[in-house]
Amino acid sequence: MAVYELKNDVISISMDSHGAELKSLKKLDTGKEYMWCGDAKYWGRTSPVLFPFVGGLKDKEYRTKGKTYPMNQHGFARDMEFELFSQSENEIWFILKSNEETLAKYPYEFVLKLSYRIKNREVQVLWQVENPGQEALPFSIGGHPAFNCPIEEGTKQSDYLVDFGDVDEIISTRLGEQGLVTGCMDVYGLTDGKLALTENLFDHDALIIEDNQTKEVSLCRKDGTPYLTVRMEAPLFGVWSPPGKQAPFVCIEPWYGRCDSESFDGTLEEREWGNLIEPGEVWKASYTIAI
Repeated sequence: MAVYELKNDVISISMDSHGAELKSLKKLDTGKEYMWCGDAKYWGRTSPVLFPFVGGLKDKEYRTKGKTYPMNQHGFARDMEFELFSQSENEIWFILKSNEETLAKYPYEFVLKLSYRIKNREVQVLWQVENPGQEALPFSIGGHPAFNCPIEEGTKQSDYLVDFGDVDEIISTRLGEQGLVTGCMDVYGLTDGKLALTENLFDHDALIIEDNQTKEVSLCRKDGTPYLTVRMEAPLFGVWSPPGKQAPFVCIEPWYGRCDSESFDGTLEEREWGNLIEPGEVWKASYTIAI
């Protein structure tokens, strides 16, 4: 396990080779930290990569190649050691390859590369999934970055807003008690694109925003000024803070994949929002954090 750092004239970031996880994002002139610290009292992670699954699986298992495999929520990459692939002044790449351990629980060969690139006030997070095998590779991938909220001393989370951009409402797919998708939808009316972070907003767990409803989400102070923005091309994303804990962070999570629905009984290849790479092909995606 090793910690790496990138820095320019405006920001610094640090990453842990364990999970290739972004652990810190600081603005240099103020020393302000924007990433959650990972206190296990609330949630012991900071920004795990979700691969090769996003969300929970029905009965904590999935079916492929005529067999059934157990699998925990969000897959296994977040708990594995990545190797350093390359590093320059403003960019770093980590790599994780399939091995005997992964093939026993996920019977597909893969190469996962994860990069952080800094420019001015922005961090671009890049994913690259390669299929070195002889058969199609089904997978999901997602980000789970947690940002400090409140960000200012003497304030509380309910003083803050989430800005979804130029939209009048957001439709969220509701989760059930087992963390699986129900048939219910919640519609949130917005004021100038903004939604208040009320104490009960996450009573049903994460807000799951599907179908490309917006491509930019910001955390804002009470007066509506943003202090952090996530930009993405992902077709769906989550917004989450642990329900009932008054945890001092909010996650904005770009996803290419999602948890199962309560009624799902299909195979891995049939999971909603999944991705498929043919042998020899490469899949790429990214999102950007700006402060």
